[in-house]
Amino acid sequence: MKLFKAFFVASFFIISINAIAQQIALLKYKGGGDWYANITTSLPNLVRFSNRQIHTKIAKDIPVVTPDSPEIFNYPFIHMTGHGNVFFDESDIKNLRKYLLNGGFLHVDDNYGMDKYIRREIKKLFPDKKLVELPKNHPIFSIYFKFPNGLPKIHEHNGKRPQAFGIFDDHGRLMLLYTYESDLGDGWESQVIHHDPPEVHQKALKMGANILYYVFTN
Repeated sequence: MKLFKAFFVASFFIISINAIAQQIALLKYKGGGDWYANITTSLPNLVRFSNRQIHTKIAKDIPVVTPDSPEIFNYPFIHMTGHGNVFFDESDIKNLRKYLLNGGFLHVDDNYGMDKYIRREIKKLFPDKKLVELPKNHPIFSIYFKFPNGLPKIHEHNGKRPQAFGIFDDHGRLMLLYTYESDLGDGWESQVIHHDPPEVHQKALKMGANILYYVFTN
């Protein structure tokens, strides 16, 4: 497992280093929730947009990984979404915690309905750490595209304000990002699916590209 940490130290998160640094993955979790929500077009659209607009070189194929698998150490960025229950068992917790503490990054995007479940599981992952709301001036909101008001609202759901929460390691590195009441993933989907106006679709893609850029360059 030292491979993953060594890779990050050596590459300084520069995207163009090699194939491992240019691939993201989707997390398949237990609990019965629809981990596969948005699987068809969401992440592929985001990768395509990011590669075209901010010149990343991320692979188009999106592997599916499980939290207890050693394969997660091959991917510096893992995305997780869904509407329902999430459950991490002991082996999931141990492996996923090690992944995050050794340089990995997990983006959890609530697709509406997973909030109460994912907060419980994040607490299991890091019982001594708290989800901290990111302020509007956090670099993730301005590192490439500018979002002066912080996380954008993509879909209304309960009409609450969008919030971005983070878990930081002991060195201050953001290792887990939880986006709530925004639904970026739906915004990344092809417009024919949710019929989002072009400006909403673009806003979601730009925020997603910021997240990728932040992770791969910090």
